[in-house]
Amino acid sequence: MQQFTQVYQLEELFDLVQSSQILEDGKTFVDCIPLIPLDQIQAVFEQEKSSPSFSLKDFVANYFQMPIMVGTGYASNSRLSLPENLAQLWPILTREPAQENGSIIPLPNRYIVPGGRFREVYYWDSYFTMLGLAIQDRTDLIENMVANFAYLIQTIGHIPNGNRQYYISRSQPPFFVLMVELLAKSKQDASILNQYLPLLEKEYQFWQNAPSNLEKGTAFEHMVSLPDGHLLNRYFDQETIPRQESHAEDKHIAAASVRDHKNVFADLRAGAESGWDFSSRWFANGTDIASIETTQILPVDLNCLIWKMEDALSKWFHQAGNAEKASQYSLLADDRKKAIQTYFWNPTIGFFCDYHFKQQTNTGKITAAGLYPLYFGLASIEQAKSVSLVTEKYLLQPGGLVTTPIFSGQQWDAPNGWAPLQWMAFKGLDKYGFQELAHSIAKRWLSLNYQTFLATGKMMEKYNVVNLDQLAGGGEYPGQDGFGWTNGVYLALSKEMENC
Repeated sequence: MQQFTQVYQLEELFDLVQSSQILEDGKTFVDCIPLIPLDQIQAVFEQEKSSPSFSLKDFVANYFQMPIMVGTGYASNSRLSLPENLAQLWPILTREPAQENGSIIPLPNRYIVPGGRFREVYYWDSYFTMLGLAIQDRTDLIENMVANFAYLIQTIGHIPNGNRQYYISRSQPPFFVLMVELLAKSKQDASILNQYLPLLEKEYQFWQNAPSNLEKGTAFEHMVSLPDGHLLNRYFDQETIPRQESHAEDKHIAAASVRDHKNVFADLRAGAESGWDFSSRWFANGTDIASIETTQILPVDLNCLIWKMEDALSKWFHQAGNAEKASQYSLLADDRKKAIQTYFWNPTIGFFCDYHFKQQTNTGKITAAGLYPLYFGLASIEQAKSVSLVTEKYLLQPGGLVTTPIFSGQQWDAPNGWAPLQWMAFKGLDKYGFQELAHSIAKRWLSLNYQTFLATGKMMEKYNVVNLDQLAGGGEYPGQDGFGWTNGVYLALSKEMENC
């Protein structure tokens, strides 16, 4: 009999469960733990599926253990301050080293999960969670999580979207370099940079995996060679099938598209790797997700993060005494910095936007990703001033920064704001001396977080920053609470504002 290791390999049963939506959330079934070996479940299913009395819902309940929402039963303590409540929430969100069960990828150390339906560690979420852990002197957890990500790079070759088998084919925005720097700062130990140097280089190679003679104007995996010879990066997933955790949703979207379904699935998966799943930022046709074209777009934020990797590799190799590699990465960083100016700066709008490499044009879409060049110091003073003006005009709302000005019904568009983007914008604007706008963003966001917490006792995954009386919406699932990166950014921004 065929050996099955994941529920989505039970193709007929998997498609039936996900398409029928008997579990409401598509992520539930892929997180279930089989109660007997999957081969045996498959055999029983083959025997029973044609019976007039067969109940798919009962079958799943009989042979699978349902996953538990993180934080179920937890209630905040009204006698404690918000930071004190967050300190008590860390243990609720902490997971012990995972054992092999279901779709989980075991990790050697403890880690923080976001909360709610997100029962595993997530890559880019974790950096913003770590900001709060650093404020509350939980360096032990930061160290554990950085070690876990290093383990994933070493064993898998990259850091997956999350530690689930169904996430292995893609990564997420590469914040590992910033995590290592945060750990070194928290421990006041520069030798940590040298310790993780080989792992950072290995991750960099994952993002740069392409033939050395990649033809100009073509793409390979995450790499795109532009007509002038510049090499930049895009989001990319190795699979061209529906996401296992969003199987029904992806098939529905593909059915509404005139394009080859494999291409639609590839773009949906790339959008998931971006962390912005989903946004009009990736759509060819206004607000229509069926027109998604993520793999044709060079994202400004991703390329700033890759520049940061190159810059750090140059500096860390220099400190390690390897002048040859230090020079190699310095040249790569310089070349990418020039390319960021060439392709992402839109002089007409006065803002950094993504670049559509197939159409060879700047997209002109204003999004909060356009503040990443300020965070990393890649903008000129004049550009930063223009970015601040555009940000204030189009993105600033009563509750902080909206992700984009477009109301598409997607969760990474208006009216929603997200913690990581508030942090990146705040730090970027502050770096260039635009303290008034930076502080306004922070105050609005912190106030919204606090007022929502007073009203609900919860920290949310995302917030409606346009209408403060309404909860955030959109996307493929209900709003989640917990919530790792919101907690971390709240604590870090609060500390920043205390020091003003």
